[in-house]
Amino acid sequence: MKTYQTIESDPAGAVGTIWLARPATHNAFNETMIAEITDCFKELSDSPAVRIIVLRGRGKSFCAGADLNWLKSAAKYTREENYDESLRLARCFYSIYTSKKPTVCVVHGSSIGGANGLAAACDFAYCTGDTVFSLSEVKIGVVPACISPYVVKRLGEYGARDLMLTGRRVKGTEAQACGLVNKSFETMADLEAQLGSLVKNLLTSGPDAIGQCKKLIYDVSNVLNLDTAVEHTAKVIAEIRTSPEAQEGMAAFLEKRKPSWVKE
Repeated sequence: MKTYQTIESDPAGAVGTIWLARPATHNAFNETMIAEITDCFKELSDSPAVRIIVLRGRGKSFCAGADLNWLKSAAKYTREENYDESLRLARCFYSIYTSKKPTVCVVHGSSIGGANGLAAACDFAYCTGDTVFSLSEVKIGVVPACISPYVVKRLGEYGARDLMLTGRRVKGTEAQACGLVNKSFETMADLEAQLGSLVKNLLTSGPDAIGQCKKLIYDVSNVLNLDTAVEHTAKVIAEIRTSPEAQEGMAAFLEKRKPSWVKE
């Protein structure tokens, strides 16, 4: 695995963990971290050994949003330079959202501004009850543009209006209630137990099927309408049924045994 400056990549068996590793700045992201997250997600997504990707932060907070020194520099950029920088940020969130592997975000401490795009782009997001969330961009005269596709998907239009327009702070239980995270837990120990349970569950499913299922959800949510979905979805299941993984899975079910991809 590569060595990075602002993140740590920790592949442990089938689970690849990406740690935001700037604890002195509460893991605030800058151009280097954006590039490294994008690169690391691609590397883990392409790795045959990795079946699940977990994103979390070192230190007291998950992520404090954009680094203030980076914002200060960006304020002096030309419009074209700002566009190029923002496009790299947008592609970072997109690389998480379109990862071939199941993605899980563990949020603690605080998740401010663009940090919420990292969590929202993941398939699963968990937090502790005392975690503070804020889509605070409007408070400094900007908008949460690059994270908006993923936050709106999680919150719905009017939930997004509530948090994006006010920039108000919410804690874990309200973040769960509005859909910003899947579940909030009283303690980190409870969260870790749920993470372990989720990992165990995901590892019982066919890895190719998981990737195909993610692609199917993407297409149905973003590309297809009901008319085009009829033919497309029929083709998907017809092709998958003849794949080696599906043949093994169906044979294992009929023979009352575990399929080959389940590791004890």
